[in-house]
Amino acid sequence: MIDLRSDTVTKPTPQMREVMAKAPVGDDVYGDDPTVNLLEEKVANLFGKEAALFTPTGSLANQLGIRTLVNPGEELLVDITSHIARAELGAAAVFSGITTRTWESENGKLIAADALKWAHPNAGPYLVSTVALAVENTHNFGGGTVQSLVEIEKLKQGADELGLKLHLDGARLWNAHVASGIDFKEYGKNFDTISVCLSKGLGAPIGSLLISNKERIETARVWRKRYGAGMRQVGILAAAGIYAIDNHIPELKIDHTRAKKLALTLNSINQEFIKPELVETNIVAVNLSVTGRTAGEIAGELKSNGVLAGALGKHFLRLVTHRDLTDAQIDETCQILEKILK
Repeated sequence: MIDLRSDTVTKPTPQMREVMAKAPVGDDVYGDDPTVNLLEEKVANLFGKEAALFTPTGSLANQLGIRTLVNPGEELLVDITSHIARAELGAAAVFSGITTRTWESENGKLIAADALKWAHPNAGPYLVSTVALAVENTHNFGGGTVQSLVEIEKLKQGADELGLKLHLDGARLWNAHVASGIDFKEYGKNFDTISVCLSKGLGAPIGSLLISNKERIETARVWRKRYGAGMRQVGILAAAGIYAIDNHIPELKIDHTRAKKLALTLNSINQEFIKPELVETNIVAVNLSVTGRTAGEIAGELKSNGVLAGALGKHFLRLVTHRDLTDAQIDETCQILEKILK
């Protein structure tokens, strides 16, 4: 099967498995795993931050980040189609008592003014007070949208004026960096907490990190244990992350090129399916409303022809390119799409 459901389906390379097998390990709950400590220091330095915390999942990294910024009963503002709002199963409310409100966007693109206009800090004893905003980069449900640094800087300025904190859900921030050329430290300057994922485009088998100052990371470490995610000899997993960061980031541009090819094919079949110029990274978000068929039906037909795709809405089909695919498989997928959708 040609698996385009997500970039989470990648498997560790033989070279990655080799460094995992050789990784020195210790008890990470005690802070004794040297490979985890090296990964955390490496990623913190990459973003110009003081510290980082290794977590098993991106959702946990996000939840720990916003937990250090927002107290129970306070408000977090997020994009209406953000991962935190749509795909983390209400964890902010369940685990941390955080209330959320959302702003609308087109294709997940951040417009700072649209977000800031909903902020209501220091709302007094009768209304909920906004204390933080979260941005997603790249934006998953927006179709891999890369956020503008100009808009991020405007958001940072407005947040500072209002006394608000900022979290960056950077699960695919590596892709944003490759597509835009923006240095990681630019993101570090503009956000109080940042999450990054190792198990998507970079191909590690598991793991994300939360990045911030020392005080917040120490708080997050306590909450990680409280949530049941204290880990022991996980240097074997951290080693995969170190290898991925050192070797796989430049190769993300191949995924972007392949996604663009899929988008151009879909656009040639029907211009209503997708605008190729919106495909900046490795996610192809297809609008199937003009077909009269659901995304689930199309996904089923694709599966019968050897292609796995994600039906994420009634008419929203998602195709995600990743490092475990080949050019030949992308060509074959284009032919299958033409066969099914023409």
